[in-house]
Amino acid sequence: MISEERKKVIETKYEKLIEACEAFSKDSDLEKIQKAYNIAYKAEAINSKHERELNLIHSLDIAMIAVEEIGLGPVAVTCSLIHNLVETNDLSIGEVEQLFDKNIATIIKGFHDLSDLNTGKISAQSENFRKLFLTIVDDIRVILIKIAHRIYDMRNYENLSDEKKEKYLDEVSYLYIPIAHRLGLYAIKTDLEELSMKYSHPEIYNSIQDNIKASKTKQKKFLEDFMNPIQRELISQGLKCEFKARPKSVFSVWTKMKRQNVSFEEVYDLFAIRIISDSEPSKEKADCWKIYSVVTDIYQPNPKRLRDWISTPKASGYESLHTTVKGPNKHWVEVQIRTKRMDEDAEKGQAAHWRYKGFGTKEDSDSWLNQVRDILENPEQILFDTAIESSKLKKTDKIFVFTPNGDLKQLPVGSTVLDFAYEIHTNVGSTCNGARLNNKIVPIRHELRNGDKVEIITAKNQKPKLDWLNFVITNKAKSRIKRAMLEEKYKEAEIGSEILKRKLKNWKIPFNDETIDRIIKHYKFKSSIDLNFSIATEKLDVLDIRKLFKEQGNGNAKNNIVSEKEIEEADKKIESPAEDSLMISDKLKNVNYSLAKCCNPISGDAVFGFVTVGKGITIHRVNCPNASQMLSKYKYRVIDVKWQDAEGIATSVFSAKIKVIGDDVIGIVGEITNVISNALKVNMQSIAVETFEDGTFEGKIKIQIKDNKHLDEIIHKLLKLKGINKVSRIENGNK
Repeated sequence: MISEERKKVIETKYEKLIEACEAFSKDSDLEKIQKAYNIAYKAEAINSKHERELNLIHSLDIAMIAVEEIGLGPVAVTCSLIHNLVETNDLSIGEVEQLFDKNIATIIKGFHDLSDLNTGKISAQSENFRKLFLTIVDDIRVILIKIAHRIYDMRNYENLSDEKKEKYLDEVSYLYIPIAHRLGLYAIKTDLEELSMKYSHPEIYNSIQDNIKASKTKQKKFLEDFMNPIQRELISQGLKCEFKARPKSVFSVWTKMKRQNVSFEEVYDLFAIRIISDSEPSKEKADCWKIYSVVTDIYQPNPKRLRDWISTPKASGYESLHTTVKGPNKHWVEVQIRTKRMDEDAEKGQAAHWRYKGFGTKEDSDSWLNQVRDILENPEQILFDTAIESSKLKKTDKIFVFTPNGDLKQLPVGSTVLDFAYEIHTNVGSTCNGARLNNKIVPIRHELRNGDKVEIITAKNQKPKLDWLNFVITNKAKSRIKRAMLEEKYKEAEIGSEILKRKLKNWKIPFNDETIDRIIKHYKFKSSIDLNFSIATEKLDVLDIRKLFKEQGNGNAKNNIVSEKEIEEADKKIESPAEDSLMISDKLKNVNYSLAKCCNPISGDAVFGFVTVGKGITIHRVNCPNASQMLSKYKYRVIDVKWQDAEGIATSVFSAKIKVIGDDVIGIVGEITNVISNALKVNMQSIAVETFEDGTFEGKIKIQIKDNKHLDEIIHKLLKLKGINKVSRIENGNK
């Protein structure tokens, strides 16, 4: 029989359990919990000889851990209360299913299947054990109840047998601590780590714990001095925050001592400050980064210790921003920044949602089970190596970078200053010459980190370069650079094409597809664009092309390739700069040229040629309004041009405009048109006449002429007409 004292303890624990469950359980759930309790109570009362094995107090404690610390619901509570009865054969799995349901029976069966595994050599055969472990578990709650069971066992470690002590320590170290970590049960993980260390390395544990206690008063004063300036600044910026301060756990300090090979006094971040923001859901990330900015403005951060689990939460759902800063007296302090919601999830992990959401579908259970499989199938994750963990985050994580105005820009991890510049604007990226990062000048290829403050430096003469593609990583930056390079290449290629046309004509080499293909094949270019670009940028000397035809020319008329002798004769002609000029005539077919509309040149005018992108060579008069700018800024595009003799261009026709000023008398316009059309046989393309109140008129006439001598003759004839006061050529063709 159960003693009165024990009975009172059991009833008190049960009442607290029911009180904890009422908030999230339906009446039907509470009825199942009551039934399970009654069965367990009756079994213990009847079978007093099994009191140690049954131990209802033990079951109630496990059920309370499952509810309050892990966040499980009524199904787990029911299973926790009766799980021992199957082990003692007071209940069979079939009876459990009849009394409750199949779901509860499946969980209890899975629990006992795990318990039956021989984990005595788990440290030596951990990989094989994990594979076996996975074949048994079908419901995540099996593992979570098992974790609750081990927490109870470790808290009552002194009551265990020597055999169980060793077995449970290994299970906790190799299985349940890593699983708790992966599922976001950080309070559980820390508790298990502390208990495991306490009993596996008692001397070290007690020594570190004593050191932490001895420095408690000093810690309190230090933390107050550290937090005060941060609190003041946050209040001034309108950020409502709560502060929590705590020393590092004994296990955490010990881990740092081992990893860094230092003594307790040399562990630089014994303290952890948690800043919890009361933020609206839409402002959570931005507020966390604002708090980070405030903290790092006051205290110097260690960039290597920044951990951003806000941009990309851990697989467990954990969200927080961690940094380590140098506080007063040059002591390092870890600062954790998160919101109330994040803090709530972090305290209990995602399990906090399980009791409410339940496991209504198999997908719910499978989702969490897959995470457990992942941690168990990848044993290297159990080591919690910082380098491994950060490298995994780097593949998918994002970083937040501040502009000089405090705005946040989100970029992929690995982004450079140039990526950031293009994120701001294409023109900023294209002219980016470096950056002022945290008040330090850095080059455009410098890789950014979370929390960097970046001010882009631009230069007017800066242009995108091909090697920029070697270090930018964002699609936006890559596409903008490629587009700029392609546009520049096409512009230069057009100029190169015009240069090649002119040279080939002077050498009397036909400018056709066969010639171009021959050059491309010889120099192994991919296309004519690449050929022309190389000529324009002087990577390929056009004189080398001349040598190519001298060496390979065969005089084959069929191939329309000139002989070596003809090329040599052409070489002699172009040795003189005067000869290396474009001869304008109506027989010129291999070079694309046009007469500039800004100055309307005609045969006989002093002119020059200007290589224009997209238009070939444009012929301008020397006194053209645009001549000075072209000749000074773009001298490399200017080529010598002269008109062929009159016989060679006898059939050429040019357009010109003249302005006629005279007295407004009846019939004067008729006389003008008669002289131009009938007497001089000149085609008049258009005429516009405007009269004035003073009795004069002004006419603008567009005519077709042979050359400037022909134009002079027309002007001379018109001046002989009575009433005509002035006739002149309109210098600007657009007027």
